[in-house]
Amino acid sequence: MLQVSEKEIINRFIFDNPWWENNAVDERFVNFPRRSYFPLFEKLVKDKSVNRAIILMGPRRVGKTVMVYHTIDGLLHGSVNGKAILYVSLETPIFTGLSLDKLIALFKEHFNHQRDDDLFIFFDEIQYLKNWEVHLKSLVDSYPAYRFVATGSAAAALRLKSSESGAGRFSDFMLPPLTFAEYLRFINLEEELLQIVKVEKEDDTSEEYKVIDIDKLNKEFVKYLNYGGYPEAVFSLTIQTDSARFIKSDIIDKVLLRDLPSLYGINDIQELNRLFTTIAYNTGNEITLEALAQTSGVAKNTLKRYLEYLEAAFLIRRVNRIDQNARHFKRVTSFKVYLTNPSMRAALFGYIDESNDALGALTETAIYGQWLHSDFIDSLYYSRWNSGEVDIVALGSKSQKPYWCVEVKWSDRPLIDPSLLSNVIDFAKRNSIRTPVTVTTKTKSGSISMSGVDIKFRPSSEYAYVLGKNILKIKSLPGNIA
Repeated sequence: MLQVSEKEIINRFIFDNPWWENNAVDERFVNFPRRSYFPLFEKLVKDKSVNRAIILMGPRRVGKTVMVYHTIDGLLHGSVNGKAILYVSLETPIFTGLSLDKLIALFKEHFNHQRDDDLFIFFDEIQYLKNWEVHLKSLVDSYPAYRFVATGSAAAALRLKSSESGAGRFSDFMLPPLTFAEYLRFINLEEELLQIVKVEKEDDTSEEYKVIDIDKLNKEFVKYLNYGGYPEAVFSLTIQTDSARFIKSDIIDKVLLRDLPSLYGINDIQELNRLFTTIAYNTGNEITLEALAQTSGVAKNTLKRYLEYLEAAFLIRRVNRIDQNARHFKRVTSFKVYLTNPSMRAALFGYIDESNDALGALTETAIYGQWLHSDFIDSLYYSRWNSGEVDIVALGSKSQKPYWCVEVKWSDRPLIDPSLLSNVIDFAKRNSIRTPVTVTTKTKSGSISMSGVDIKFRPSSEYAYVLGKNILKIKSLPGNIA
């Protein structure tokens, strides 16, 4: 039986690493806009004071590979020679069955690199290598002078394995889909639609964002809901007009039909697909295991495992319920499920315009999506009781008491008829929430006080922008990493 020769592997190396010859990255990658995470990631890669491999995690098509190319471009413009950088996509068939040690040995032999040379090694889509974490940990220990970076799409599975087998040897870096603020920056409309204003307060001056054109901002927000979470889709009219073909086949189907079955040994792929389709249609809504089992046709025991797998693949996010007194339930029988990227719903069921009834749930999904960029998302819940519901409640990590809450609306009616806010007012009073309650709207802003509860109204698109913008701003502060 014929086997892939070392010469063929080297030829593939040369093809994938053009900087070996011209000391430059392909311009189509260089000219692509940087994610807001890029400065943090580049700094982490260049800092070799700690001997750890970096694991860049995130769902498919959010820009992990492009961010790697941007990092390589930064290294080349620094003091690093192109021949000291190796990029390998483990998704490429020619590398199937080859160990990381073998790939490193061929790279070293090709350039006569030594063990103590200053090298940078990038392994793309590392989850396709069986027991990758064991092999990578061995390389980190064997070559402390080398900087190893790996990317992967099965985020939770990668994180679990990196925690179990790479303790002290791996640093995790999460890259979620685009925030709404990143989307606006990518299409050069951020400064046109919002401006920074100085707000004088008693002790200091702070910055806030003011919407210049709410109608235009809302139009872009609707586009963001439909395809804006994926960087490639933002710039491709072909993908935007046929998201079912590109986003569904290239992102959703690859995860459901290939990634998850290969990682977890799933046999009934159609069953998993039915479950995800049901969840996607109901994103932002409360779900019970019984109803989900009945609608999807998946047995409850299997259902629980599949939900874990879908979260592991970064396709969904579950949010737990509390009651009107902010108490947890002993048995979790109902919960909300959000797509990590609202664009997946449009890819499955068609474009959602401003008049579509699903827009409210998608708006709530997008706002939760901004929180995916912060570890604080673990402190978020929703409250539901017999006669009411509050969409987002933040609980203190130690006290487990609510200290702010948000009601998400894609409508201006609450300003005209504040009685529609009786649920959130009751919750705020019952739990002694002192900060103003935020209620999102379609276009209107304002503040009122009802029954001793202060309420602040903000357009949903503005709230999503500010939320994502501030979360990433906090991440960029000294001492923080993603």
